[in-house]
Amino acid sequence: MVLRADGERAPVYYLNTDAPLYYYSFTDAWIAMAYKSLPPEQRARFDPMITGFNPTDMYAADHIRRVLRTFPGVFTGIGEFSIHKEFVSAKIAGEVASLQDPALDRIFDFAAEVGLVSILHNDLDLPFPKEGAEPAYLDQIKDLFRRHPKSAIIWAHTGLGRIVRPVKHHSAVIEEILKDHTFDNVYLDISWDEVAKYFVSSPEATEAAADLINRYPDRFLFGTDEVAPANQEKYLKVYYQYDPLWKLLTPEAQEKVRKGNYERIFDEARRRVRSWEAANVNKTGRAN
Repeated sequence: MVLRADGERAPVYYLNTDAPLYYYSFTDAWIAMAYKSLPPEQRARFDPMITGFNPTDMYAADHIRRVLRTFPGVFTGIGEFSIHKEFVSAKIAGEVASLQDPALDRIFDFAAEVGLVSILHNDLDLPFPKEGAEPAYLDQIKDLFRRHPKSAIIWAHTGLGRIVRPVKHHSAVIEEILKDHTFDNVYLDISWDEVAKYFVSSPEATEAAADLINRYPDRFLFGTDEVAPANQEKYLKVYYQYDPLWKLLTPEAQEKVRKGNYERIFDEARRRVRSWEAANVNKTGRAN
């Protein structure tokens, strides 16, 4: 028997169904209208991101451009969007996304032109890698970063996933990127609870993570990555999960990871995007 999703059995999460996933472009308009409905003091607290594009589509960059021209004054960046992601990649209908896809290069080229921040999810390795093998996507993602030095890229979760575990010498692999000035435009997000569980899995793991962050405090960001939290307690769950890590960070690193780096990166992005919009959208909302 084929069990189809219907009105009585609609999925509430992407793993609730065997049906293929698809990109829902209207989400950008829906987010923009919700944002514009807020009073100015509340809008100032948000940096909406464009997500309704397929990174294998050569017209994806054009979609992002149209969203900015249709809703000027709203968006600050793109993402989080995924290329190689456990469970998700195989469920998406159509072409398989690739770090070498020219459509992805067009997206990052346009992001650099406008000043958009990009949040990219790409697993560092396969879910069940062959023992002793090199991380499957390390070279490819470094090549992507290398091709787009003018685009501010936040690499979500340091390449980890629900099943994708830290690779051998994970901190050293990440540090190779952080200390290479070729990748000064790359930042690392540690917001997800699936990342936190590895970072605080043992005193040794927490010390290694804290040591790395203390040496590169300008390159890490923490936020919230909760799916529809029902209350403030659940919204802050990962923040408190990181208590052992916060205690090992210097006051400077704590401030930068929790607030300062976000403010610096997104404030600059917002300034640049608004400047691009001013030059490319007239007062009627039409493209110049």
